[in-house]
Amino acid sequence: MRIALIQFDTIARNREANIATIERLLDGVECDLAILPEMFATGYDVEAEAIAEASDGATFRWMDSYARNHSCAIVGTVAVRERGAYYNRMYVCLPDGTSCYYDKRHLFTFAGEHHTFSAGRERVVVEWLGLRILPLVCYDLRFPVWSYLPGEVDLIIYSASWPASRIGAWDTLLPARAIENQAWVAGVNRVGTDHKGAPYCGHSTLYDFLGHRIADCGEGEGVTIVEIEPSKAATFREKFRAWQDADQFTIR
Repeated sequence: MRIALIQFDTIARNREANIATIERLLDGVECDLAILPEMFATGYDVEAEAIAEASDGATFRWMDSYARNHSCAIVGTVAVRERGAYYNRMYVCLPDGTSCYYDKRHLFTFAGEHHTFSAGRERVVVEWLGLRILPLVCYDLRFPVWSYLPGEVDLIIYSASWPASRIGAWDTLLPARAIENQAWVAGVNRVGTDHKGAPYCGHSTLYDFLGHRIADCGEGEGVTIVEIEPSKAATFREKFRAWQDADQFTIR
């Protein structure tokens, strides 16, 4: 599987410009899975009323169309309005026209996200080209129990807007999640400066099931392509069956 990590400077509340940037960066790129940063169409923003779309709004329709037209699964989060509530929703759109979503569980209270968005309640695992994929969002990375599905997932994806001031935690926790789940872990973060002046330095990466970094986008805008062999993680888990001894947690 060829995975594209797309790292760019999202322009606040400018869907058309951000999608144009993504299309420019992906022009001529061949991949099976494209991963975008958190709230890629608007930039991370806790003012839900100002940025939210319907669940089948323009950004979702673009993702669905891109997946169909490029034979490539695409993943990213969108601020969504549904049944009187707002969600930071991560869509996984597949080339066959099917899609699923995960609503961010851990809302970033430090920024007041919990005041305007509602928390998701369920984890979602989607299968694509031989990989069982667990989509998660940014702050979820800090909570290992929610990220813990040893033996049940092959790839964990974190779509993020993780500031430079706390990038050390990002760099440390991504390989930790890979090691404890014996799974590939991809983290995609933005660069640039947000609408409040906070800087972001990227560090979008992909780690293997041993916690080795096998792709690194650095701190600039761009796309990094990495190819993985899905069977390798399964083979390693079968050889080193640490997942059999895992604690059984009840998620509340």
